[in-house]
Parts: sequence; C-alpha cells; structure tokens
Amino acid sequence: MTSQTPYTAGEPSVADQVRAVLRRALRHLLWLLAGLTVVGSLVGWLTAGAAGVWGALIGVGIALVFSGTTVLSNLRTADASVAVTGAVILGAWLVKIVVVIAVLALLQDQTFYDRNMLALTLVVGVLGSVYLDYLAVTKSRMPYVQPTPPSQD
Repeated sequence: MTSQTPYTAGEPSVADQVRAVLRRALRHLLWLLAGLTVVGSLVGWLTAGAAGVWGALIGVGIALVFSGTTVLSNLRTADASVAVTGAVILGAWLVKIVVVIAVLALLQDQTFYDRNMLALTLVVGVLGSVYLDYLAVTKSRMPYVQPTPPSQD
C-alpha cells in the first residue's frame, strides 16, 4: 500500500516510524520479561521452592504470549489498512484468549507449580507491558499529522 503523501528522499514513511515504535515496545517487553524471569524465579524459589519457580516461569510465558502477540500483530500490519489491522488484532486476541484458557485449564489440577507466583508474575508482566507500550508511544517522535505541500496551481 502506498501513501498519498509525497516524501522527500531519506524521510521515513509513517509505517517505518510506526515500526520503530513497535520494535522499541517489543524490545522493552523482552527485557521486562527477562528480568521478571530472573526475579520471579528467585522470589518463587525463596517462597515456594521449585513450585514457585515453575509458577513464575509459566506466568512469564503466558505474559509473553498475551503481550507479545499484540505488539507482533501491530508490527506485521504497520502499513496495512485500518480494517486489515483491526481484523488481525482481533483474530490474534481471540487466538491468545483461547490459548490462555486452554493452558490454565490444563494446569488447573496440577500441583507442580505455585498458583500465587503464576498470578503475580502474570500480572506484573502484563501490566508492565502495558506501561512500556505507553512509554514507547508517548516518547516517540512521530507526528500526529502529515503535512502536504501546497498545490502548484
């Protein structure tokens, strides 16, 4: 899809600017979840032993699936129409909800993990991801409008 706004040589397109913001958000998400894996596993080990570590690891994994798919869906559709972007994001949301429900259903009767650590790491991972996405967007230097040159009448 091409933009109707003419760009000068070397000026990034809107889609490129959006991709840069989304890459930053994804990079920050991965750093957050890497740190949460270490800290969550340590806290889990100290509070509940091996079950706490498993709870933390499962929570981080679910947070990665839940938050990562949103950023990746937006990244893949940065230059697509609003309808296509909306359809992809909605489809990804439906798939990740089904996956999360299936994983939680499979884990329901299991005893090898600590439920409190799973819940804690999942909440910290998802809320931290939302905050990092917010920071990536608000700190971006992307214009709200694209000015067009005056017409040559």
